Parts: sequence; C-alpha cells; structure tokens
Amino acid sequence: MIVPMKKAAILAQSKDSEQTIQKLRALGAVHVEHQNAPKGKDTGLLLEDIALLEATLAVLAQPDLGTMPLQTEKTPLDWRFTVRHLLGLRNRLNQLKDYSFRLQGKISQWERWGDFNPQDIQALREKGVYIRLYQIPFKEIKKMPVGVIVKKIYAAGGVDHCVLISRQDVEIPFKEVALPKMGLGALRARFSDNNRAIKLIREDIRKIVPYRKALSSIKDSLEEELEFHNVLNGMGRCGEVVYLKGYIPFDAVELLRQSAKVEQWGISISEPGPKDRVPTLIRNPRWVSVIKPVFKLIEIIPGYKELDISLWFLIFFSIFFGMLVGDAGLGLSFLALTFLANRKWGPGLRDKSIFTLLYISSFCTVIWGVLTGTFFGQEWLPQWISPLLPALRNDRNIQTLCFLLGAVHLSIAHGWRALVKLPSAAALAEAGWICILWGAFFLAKVLVLGYAFPVIAKWLFIVGGSLVLLFTNPSKNIFRSIGSGLGSLLLNLVNSFTDVVSYIRLFAVGLATVAIADAFNKMAMEIGFSNIFTGMLTALILLVGLLLNLILAPLSVLVHGVRLNVLEFCNHADVKWSGFAYNPFKKKVKG
Repeated sequence: MIVPMKKAAILAQSKDSEQTIQKLRALGAVHVEHQNAPKGKDTGLLLEDIALLEATLAVLAQPDLGTMPLQTEKTPLDWRFTVRHLLGLRNRLNQLKDYSFRLQGKISQWERWGDFNPQDIQALREKGVYIRLYQIPFKEIKKMPVGVIVKKIYAAGGVDHCVLISRQDVEIPFKEVALPKMGLGALRARFSDNNRAIKLIREDIRKIVPYRKALSSIKDSLEEELEFHNVLNGMGRCGEVVYLKGYIPFDAVELLRQSAKVEQWGISISEPGPKDRVPTLIRNPRWVSVIKPVFKLIEIIPGYKELDISLWFLIFFSIFFGMLVGDAGLGLSFLALTFLANRKWGPGLRDKSIFTLLYISSFCTVIWGVLTGTFFGQEWLPQWISPLLPALRNDRNIQTLCFLLGAVHLSIAHGWRALVKLPSAAALAEAGWICILWGAFFLAKVLVLGYAFPVIAKWLFIVGGSLVLLFTNPSKNIFRSIGSGLGSLLLNLVNSFTDVVSYIRLFAVGLATVAIADAFNKMAMEIGFSNIFTGMLTALILLVGLLLNLILAPLSVLVHGVRLNVLEFCNHADVKWSGFAYNPFKKKVKG
C-alpha cells in the first residue's frame, strides 16, 4: 500500500542551521523539499570531485582489467593524485587506441599495393622519373599515352590499380591515388609500437585496480556530504530564522515532534495539498514485496494519489510467466538456474526478493507445463506422459481462457476504482465498465473463436453503457452528466474490447515457445543416437534449442507479461506511474 504522508515544516535559528541539518539527518525520516536552489562554493567543489571519482570508477570497472584478490585492496595516500593520474592514463589510452584504429585502416588500404618508401618516389621525381598511382577502368588501360609505362598491381570492382612510370609529368584523365606519408613497413612498425604502448598503459591502469573499493567509499562519503550541503543551502531564510519543508510518513510524525521538543524547533504538520508534489512510499507484506525488482527494472513508481498494484501485479505476472513460457522443462531449468544463482550471489545481497520472484514464476511455469503436458516440447514425449488437463491442449480452449483472464484482470481494476469512489455515485460508472468488459469477452469469443453471440452479452452492453452514460461525472444537470458519460463511452468502448482481445498474446507467445522446442526436437530426432558422432550432434541441437528458449522466454515475459500489467491493467485502474520515490534525508548505510 502507499503510505499516507504528512507535510512538515521545521523552523530553527540561523546560527543553529548546521546542527539542525545534522539532527534531521540522524532522524532519517524527512523527504526534504528545497526552498532555494542549493548553490554554493562547497557544492560546486564536491560535484567536481564526485565527477572525477565516477569517471575513475568507470575506468576501473572495465572487464578487461580483471579483478584483484581482496588482500590486495589498498587506500591511496592522495586520492586526487591517484584519480588524476588514472584519468590521464585513460586519455592517453584512448588517443593510442584511436591512432591504432587509423593505422589499421591505413595498413588495410595499402596492403595490396605492397611495401615501398614514398620518400624514394619523391627523390626519383626530382631526378626526372615520375612514378604515380592511379585507378584506371579495365577497358581504358590500353589507352595510355606513349612513353608511359603501366604496371598493374591489383584489380577490384572493374578498376585496375596501377603504377604509372614516365619521364614527363603527363596528365592522365583518371583518378590519381595520393601517396601515403609512410610505407607499409613503417605503418606496421608504428602499429606494433603503438600496441606495445597500449599494453603498458593498461598495465599501469591495472595497478590502480586495488584502490577501487577505497575510491568507491570516498565517492559515497562525498555524495553524502554533497547531500548535506544541498539541504543546508536549500533552506529558506527569513532574518535570523531558517526553515525547511518536506514530507514525512504519518507514523513518523510523533518521532519528529519529540525531536523538535528536544532541539527546540518550531514545527508545523499538515495534510499535503492538491498541488503538492508528494513522494511515494510503498509498504507491503514481505510476500508481496517480491515484485519490487520488476518495478525497479522498468523504473516505474505510482503517484502518491494513485493505486499501488503490487499485489495484483504479482499474482497476474506469475500467471502470465507460466503461460508465456508454457513448458515444465523450462520451468525446472529456471528453478535450477535460480537455485545456483542464489547460492553464488545471494549471500552478498541484502535484498533477495529477486530470487523469490524467480522461484514463484518458475514454479508457475512448471504447473502450467504439467497441466498442458508440455516438457521441453511435446512431439517427442512417450505416450505415458499426458496432460493433467487435456482440455488445455485445445487451442480454442486456451484462447477462451486468455479472454477470460483479460476480463477478470481488467474487471479487478475497475472494481478497485469503484471501491475508491464509494460512496459517490461515480462508482456505478465503474460497475458499468465491468459489464462492458464482460460483454467484450463474449464478443471476442464470437469474432475470434466463432461462438454464438449470447443474449446476456447484449444486456451487458446495454446496462454497462447506461451506467457509464449516467454516472461517469454525476451532476444535478442530467444533460451534463450524459454528455460527460457519452464522451467517456465513445473514447473507451472500443479500447475495452481490444484490451480484452490483447490477452490472446498469452496463447500466441506460449505456443511459439513450444513450437521452437518442437522444431529443435524434430531436427534432433531425425539425426538420432545411432553412433557417437550423431549422438553428439543430436545433443548439441537439443542444447541449442534449450538455450534459445531460455533466452527468448524471459524476454517474452518482459515484453508481454509486464505490458499487460503496466499498460492494459493500469489504463483501466487509472494508474499513470507519475510518482517519484520517497527518499528521506539520512545517513547512508554502508556495505
């Protein structure tokens, strides 16, 4: 749920401003809203230092530098000198890499011309021997003036690349190739020297890797100091009084009151106004909070006055995951991979919710695979492996189930909105949309699957449309109410049908996953295990098919499973993801 927030204002004497900020940071509950732009000399210097450290850590994070054992970690005597030295090495390395790239291009350009010294050609020119390089069309090669010797070097694209030798500076009506500044041998020697310099600089940079952890800690400390100065410089001032405004969770208000009493602050606690930008703090039971990694991945936060859909997101995301992957074999593979990842990286993580989410999603995939009898594809399975629910092997039944899930999912969104609007009559409009959604469910069955149109569907549209017309914006003026409802109905009626139909993607993508497995299974079984060679080839094909599905299946969940929750469901729940996270001013936890 989204935690209710209170608007807080804290007043203190100007001489106590720094002490006030320190106490507020120790309290760690107020999301500060700056009253002035937090500018200052200290702020600028800190920003410069942080930028230097960020650039340094980016260089030290490059994978080709490798990792250092923990016992080699070091603390620099002068971190600024170390950072500037490293960034200088980085700049020199980039220059050398760019020069190597250009040298490689030159070498590729002149390799087919062969090795020669351009200075020798220039010396011969001064003695009356003209040697020039030309690109001449093949058909024109025999039309050279008298006294010009033509030596063909190589041909490419119908053009001969030639050396022309003459005693006179003869005009040739073809494209002349300018001589390089150095010969091929010199280019290769320069390229080799350049690469040796790159290697040496990389070694110098690698020697700084042991300082990475210490530099990261320094950066964290500077960021904390920067935040302190931003809050200090962002305080409002009125004579000898400084003041600070922000937002605090309702259950931390008493803690702020007690601190104000001890520190002799003046405080004001009020409800946020309609124009206030209130941060969003979400608290859910631990089992619901496992969905947080998905929200972090796609970087979405509901607005303070919007709905927290975490519970419904978790429930339907898990169902969608199972249907989109749709294979018990893949589900077991994901379970095994999650277990191994948890063993390897779990102990070092404070928040292990990602593993819990993957366990739940993988388990749902196994359940769906068992219900449908799908295990690494299905064509190769022996007869004794049969689906627990044979009806789910019928495409028409699964498509009906997809439409049913869509109607249920979107009805929950409107039902939730109706509860929020109670006791207002506007809640009846949400009931109307639920009727329309179920009418759209029956219409989808008619248009897509060929079922007969039931009478109840007609009454669902009639009743639902009437409720939307009359109660979308209930008013004493009946004509104004109907006008508002008519606009909403015209804008969203077709969308309601298409949103229900869009859930058929669960069937289509799940079918594609099984089809990929079947295709690789068939290829593998055609080769068989008649000997060692064919057995190895068959195993390789099966492994490639498995790896392909292990990669594509999670992508399909991110694209389609997340979309149905974030777009279709949230559009109907009127969640626009317009919020920003509650970020209290506090000491950062290290480690």
